[in-house]
Amino acid sequence: MTFSIGIVGAGQFSGQFATLFQAHPGVSDVYVTDLLPERAEQLVAAQGLAGSFPSYQAMLESEDVDAVAIFTQRWTHGPLVLQGLNAGKHVYSAVPMAISTEEIAAIIDTVKATGLTYMMGETSEYNPATVHARNQIAEGAFGRLFYAEGDYVHDMDLGFYEAYQYSGGENWKATASYPPLLYPTHAIGGVLGAWQTHAVSVSAIGVVDDRGDGVFDQDISQFGNDFSNATALFEVAGGGSFRTNEFRRVGYPSHIRESRFRFFGTEASMEQLATVALWQDKQGVKDISELLEPKPTMAPDDPSLQHIAPELRAAFTSGSAPVHDRERLPREFDNLHNGHEGSHHFLVDDFVTAVNSRTLPSVNAWVAARYTLPGIIAHESARQGGVRLEIPDFGDAPR
Repeated sequence: MTFSIGIVGAGQFSGQFATLFQAHPGVSDVYVTDLLPERAEQLVAAQGLAGSFPSYQAMLESEDVDAVAIFTQRWTHGPLVLQGLNAGKHVYSAVPMAISTEEIAAIIDTVKATGLTYMMGETSEYNPATVHARNQIAEGAFGRLFYAEGDYVHDMDLGFYEAYQYSGGENWKATASYPPLLYPTHAIGGVLGAWQTHAVSVSAIGVVDDRGDGVFDQDISQFGNDFSNATALFEVAGGGSFRTNEFRRVGYPSHIRESRFRFFGTEASMEQLATVALWQDKQGVKDISELLEPKPTMAPDDPSLQHIAPELRAAFTSGSAPVHDRERLPREFDNLHNGHEGSHHFLVDDFVTAVNSRTLPSVNAWVAARYTLPGIIAHESARQGGVRLEIPDFGDAPR
């Protein structure tokens, strides 16, 4: 059984996924659309895809397309997802799920009403640290887990200026000010992807930017945002807490590792930094860095990456780590590029398998809400000076 898929947005990221969708034996044809038609046509020509559509609406109206994969500006995902579902298409969406509680609620309601597959492509679900912690939690190795930390630390100077200029046009500074806590899933998803709980309240602090270059300037920002760094402390159901950092002005080598995680239990703990990861218990310390280290599948100077800032290329080239279980993947992926610490292959396979088997994907709408909504509430807490706010919950996915 196969289905066809339409890629929405022919930017720096989507081409990598178009290759994987086209190679997957569960997908028949891959189409593309973009607000700049020439970008869609270039991607079709470069990868030999099935064709392009002049608009998203035209793609949704076509009977040749069964599903859509959305790789557009992050604040546009909610409305585009709803359009796709309401047009009868299965939907894969890049992160975040949406930028408001109302959009998230509407997506969940529409998934329930239509019975269609929705998946958010959160890369941290398959971050090697998250995979290892998930396995250890399942075996009870931590004892009672009571605290965790997740960081997404990526300085604007390391490729983000170029990325926003590529996607934002002349008005790129207005969108480059996107609030850090509204892009929370790389940090939150890495924690909750291992720890099977959800956040129930949050207190957050934002740091007002002082670069003075028009980015993170309230008067220029499309979002009225001047926070470039933010920290949030979450309470979780069942007792315990976790902390996340979203940093965009930080002296840190994000091209080596932009997401990192730590977990603390009553019997053991695990800590990850840029170049080292440790497992610790009451007897001693074990270096597990090699277990979590992906091996590159593509050289950073590969011609296919020439349009991507050098500081961002590591996210597109990393292979799998020893902790990853590649046996479940199609053999067609064995020699293809991967990215974001080995997650891309697994995310594509999760979605394709879910659509073809009519089962729930890993990061379904209910999981995606738990990865996204805490950040939305945290941003509001930061805007209110750190006041503690309750986080709504939409429950577990129906079985």
